[in-house]
Amino acid sequence: ADKRDFYEVLGVSKNATEDEIKKHTVRRRSSIIPISTPVTLREAKFKEVNEAYEVLSDKDKRGRYDQFGHAGVDPNFG
Repeated sequence: ADKRDFYEVLGVSKNATEDEIKKHTVRRRSSIIPISTPVTLREAKFKEVNEAYEVLSDKDKRGRYDQFGHAGVDPNFG
């Protein structure tokens, strides 16, 4: 399956600061919580947001992601 761009997942620009990334991650996580959303969809969205945060909040991973996309941070990609 194709992964969405991590910047798009968190709703931040490519030049976002660490604080902006953190703030938007908290917002994204809290927006997933509505009980009307099926559990499997909530789990998938949480996983996507957490993965995006894990990469974009780490300077080295973010650099590899910016240069190579998902292939730079996922050993199983491609």
